[in-house]
Amino acid sequence: MIEQNTKLGIWLMLATTLVFAVQDGLSRYLAGEYNVYMVIMIRFWFFGLFVVVISARKAGGLRAAARTSQPLLQGFRALLLVAEICVLVAAYIVLGLIESHAIFACYPLLIAALSGPVLGEHVGWRRWTAIGIGFIGVLIILQPGIAVFEPAAIIPLIGAFMFALYGLLTRYAARRDTAATSFFWTGIVGALGMTLVGVWFWQPMTGSDWTLMSVLCLTGVLGHFTLIKCYEVAEASAVQPFAYLQLVFISIIGVTVFGETIRTNVAIGVVIVVGAGLFTLWRQRKTA
Repeated sequence: MIEQNTKLGIWLMLATTLVFAVQDGLSRYLAGEYNVYMVIMIRFWFFGLFVVVISARKAGGLRAAARTSQPLLQGFRALLLVAEICVLVAAYIVLGLIESHAIFACYPLLIAALSGPVLGEHVGWRRWTAIGIGFIGVLIILQPGIAVFEPAAIIPLIGAFMFALYGLLTRYAARRDTAATSFFWTGIVGALGMTLVGVWFWQPMTGSDWTLMSVLCLTGVLGHFTLIKCYEVAEASAVQPFAYLQLVFISIIGVTVFGETIRTNVAIGVVIVVGAGLFTLWRQRKTA
C-alpha cells in the first residue's frame, strides 16, 4: 500500500492543473488552425497508447483491464467524454479560454445536483443552497437578458453538463469495475470513437504545428500520469479544491498568449461558483 502524503498530493495536483491548462491552450490554438475532430482524434491516439502501456504493466495485463460486466455503460462513458472534449474545445474557439473555463467550473455543482437522481445519493439542504448560489454565479457570468450576452456561452455549459454526467457514470461504474478497467475503456473506446469521426476531417499539418501537436499529446499523457499519482498518495477530498487553480493558469495563458480579457462579471461569477463548489466538496467530505 502506498503511504499517504497530502503535501505531495497537493503539489501533484498543482502540476496536473498546470499541465492541463497548457494542454487547453495548445488545443485552442490547434483547433483554430485545423479541424477540431482531427485534433482530438490524434490526441486520443496517444492517450489510447498510454492506456495500453499502463494497463499491460498491471497484474493480469490487458485482459484483466478490459474485463467488465457492464460494457455498454463503459463504452457510453468513453464516448461521452470525447464528445464533451470536442464541445469544450469548440467553446475555446468561439468564446475563448477564460470565459469557457469560467462557465465550465460549475461542473462540480452539477455533479452534486445530479448525484441524487442518478446515483440515489442524499443531498442535504446546505448543499442545495450552495448549488443554487453557484448557479447565480453562472448567471452573472452569462449575463442573460443583457445586450452583450453571447449565445455561444451555452456551449461550455453543455460541456459542463456532459462532464458532470461522465463523472457520475464513472462513479456508478466503480460499483462493479475497478478504476483500471474504467481507465482502459475510456482510452480505447475514446480513441476508436474519435477515429471513426475524425478520419473524415483529416487536414495536412505544417512541421511546426506537428511539434505543437506532439507537445499536446505529451501533456495529455503527463497530466493523466500526475493525476493518477496524485490520487495514489492523497485523498481526493484533500486535493480536489486545488484543481480550481487551473482557472488561474488558464487566465494567465488566455491573457498573455491569446490576448483575452477578464470581464468584471466573469471574475465575480467565478468567485461565487468556486466558493460554492468548495463548499459542496467540504460538505461531501463531512457527510462521507
